[in-house]
Amino acid sequence: MAKKLSSSQQAQLAFLQALPPQFDRFHRKIEEMAVLHLDETQIRALTRQFDQLKNQASGLSLGALGETFGVMAMLARRGGGMQMKVRGLREALGSLKVNYDGALRAASTPAQEEPDPSSPAESA
Repeated sequence: MAKKLSSSQQAQLAFLQALPPQFDRFHRKIEEMAVLHLDETQIRALTRQFDQLKNQASGLSLGALGETFGVMAMLARRGGGMQMKVRGLREALGSLKVNYDGALRAASTPAQEEPDPSSPAESA
């Protein structure tokens, strides 16, 4: 008998399946930051996007993914040199992809059913 995913796992999968196209957009925006083609308005929009994704991931109990989005928002928001922001965001994007793979694996693996304590235990 095939094991089914819980409703929370189904919601997590729906959220996670929408992320890969956004990863490509994040990569492009970070590289545009590196060559100074983004203005402050576009950087603020990227920061808002990171914040929104952090809130959504946290709401779906995807803690590590939400934490990584939060770090990316903080890096994009902070002052300092643009190259320092770019380097931090590049590293965080790599971390985001690793956390995404782990979250996808966890969300797509059916939960193990716990044995019923009222049923007699099998003795050998």
